[in-house]
Amino acid sequence: MDYQAGFFYVFSAVLLFSAFKVITARNPVHAVLYLMLAFSQAAAIWLLLKAEFLAITLVLVYLGAVMVLFLFVVMMADINIEAMRKGFWKHFPVALVLGLVIAGQLITVLWFGFPSMTVNELASTSAMHAPDHSNTYELGLLLYSDYLLPIQIAAVILLVAMIAAIALTLRQRKDSKAIDPGQQVRVKAADRLVLVPMPVTPKPSAAPAASEEGKA
Repeated sequence: MDYQAGFFYVFSAVLLFSAFKVITARNPVHAVLYLMLAFSQAAAIWLLLKAEFLAITLVLVYLGAVMVLFLFVVMMADINIEAMRKGFWKHFPVALVLGLVIAGQLITVLWFGFPSMTVNELASTSAMHAPDHSNTYELGLLLYSDYLLPIQIAAVILLVAMIAAIALTLRQRKDSKAIDPGQQVRVKAADRLVLVPMPVTPKPSAAPAASEEGKA
């Protein structure tokens, strides 16, 4: 076994462990952190497979943006963990059925979806380009030519997710005494000070009170 196979088994073991902890962690913050670890190990495996573009995209897009956004939402959304755990066993049968269906679909795609190629066909396919050929350049041409519309749709979806995350964490403080600057600009002098007319009342003299005290 060479060193590449050794790295592959190490990265795969850490990836499986972190993926298992994602679905079994009790704290949502810990689940997000384990998911970030899983993405990093998947990026390392793609580097071993010489898929540099996919590895860099996974690190920059998911670890650098999407997962940080997930972590921000989980920490600021104030999720009631106890209330979520109460309905676990109630929805467990539905989740189990959906998990089995998704697992069956993945196994079907992996088992029957890819065409089988002989060793000679694989050798001829790999010999089509030079060893120093950049697959990132070819992927860039393919993404922004044939798949331009799906790229734009994915960008809009990510933008909507970002706006939704900001809307979830935006709270209106009730104890805030901030004043709207627009109201300050439109204010008038009559709104600041109001003169209320009051009748003048004479001040009672102290002479009657003094005479009554002298009589007493």
